[in-house]
Amino acid sequence: MNRFPRVMGMRSGYDPVEVDALIGRIESTLGRGSHALDPVTADEVRGATFRTRRGGYQETAVDFALEAFVVALETQAKRPVRLAMAEPTGEMLREAWFETQAARVERVGFRSGRMGTGYNEDEIDAFLDRIVATLRGTTDFPVSAKDVREAKFSTVLLRTGYLIADVDSFLAGIADVLEQRG
Repeated sequence: MNRFPRVMGMRSGYDPVEVDALIGRIESTLGRGSHALDPVTADEVRGATFRTRRGGYQETAVDFALEAFVVALETQAKRPVRLAMAEPTGEMLREAWFETQAARVERVGFRSGRMGTGYNEDEIDAFLDRIVATLRGTTDFPVSAKDVREAKFSTVLLRTGYLIADVDSFLAGIADVLEQRG
């Protein structure tokens, strides 16, 4: 079963057997697939490493999927607590959720732009730092969802930059999060 695209030719990618085993545990933890597998935590997924082998899975595709699984596992881990808490703790849960989102922004990794083009990495990193401060409520100049949606970044040529589509997609999701911050 090929869950992810494979690398071509003589190149190496993540070992499919190891990746599939971890994905199986993740699916089991999330209530899909076999329930006989050991549950996995978001921290275990973050720390997962795989051997490489020729013709393995494309590393970028696996890494992006694992990042989404981390968010799903963190959300699931908080869900039972949310239901059990009384109303006065609602604000505490809200802040914990924003802290989780801030940590997600800190961990994000973008692919390099193709053909030596992409967004200026320094500008994106600085903007992401402002978003983290906004999500944590530690800035006097918070970034709004509108600021994120209207943000413009310079592009670079013939040097490394972040893949424009990856950054735009990620920021669209973060804008939705910031709308909830209010």
